[in-house]
Amino acid sequence: MKILAVGDIIGNAGVKELKEKLPILKNEKKIDFVIVNGENSAEGMGITEKNFRDIIQAGADVVTLGNHTWGKKDVFKFIDDPKIVRPANYPKGLPGKGYNIYNKDNKNIAVINLLGRVDMGILSENPFLKVKSIIEKIKQQVDIIVVDFHAEATAEKIAMGYYLDGLATIVYGTHTHVQTADEAILPKGTGYITDIGMTGPKNSVIGMDIKVSFKRFETTLPERYHIASGECKFNGVIFEVDKDNKVNDVERIYLK
Repeated sequence: MKILAVGDIIGNAGVKELKEKLPILKNEKKIDFVIVNGENSAEGMGITEKNFRDIIQAGADVVTLGNHTWGKKDVFKFIDDPKIVRPANYPKGLPGKGYNIYNKDNKNIAVINLLGRVDMGILSENPFLKVKSIIEKIKQQVDIIVVDFHAEATAEKIAMGYYLDGLATIVYGTHTHVQTADEAILPKGTGYITDIGMTGPKNSVIGMDIKVSFKRFETTLPERYHIASGECKFNGVIFEVDKDNKVNDVERIYLK
């Protein structure tokens, strides 16, 4: 089985790029299951119902979120859809699910979304303890466990990879929008990469207009970000899982 994780979708430009590239990639690479991080699809902050439907129609099986989950009020209309997963370590009692289980090709695949705590500025439960409790709860029900760790700090993401080595099938990072070159199969068999990158404007500052970024850094004054224009790129990672539910290959995808 080939599982494709697609990097953070940035605005309408990223959604359009996904629509164009994902069907081709699925066909060429024989992809079986697709997870897309959509928390920046509403022009950089949050997700709308239209964004969500467009991502699913493009060929995604699941949409994961992150620190901008609640960026658009529209999200409360569809957050309980089984095809969307928000961070599991948000405070208890919030709508939506932090993980879900999907059946594909006679395999039960759990997708867990987590939020980092280092330099994220959001009150959340300990992601390490939270994910461990979830895996303990579901491990007898599933064949494959995938974790999208939406976090800022490289060290926190690498630590999570080793923490879950042998417990989760796949662990990958999102949020920084820069694809890392450290894809690996960890010592106990977990497929890992620190960040899968982003899908959106190529000539940008993590998807945002370059000149606006200059102004923010030069003056330190707040300036509203907006999505950059021009050519887009498509980032993702393919994890190949064998019949014994072990990762035997990790392939980075960078299309432009």
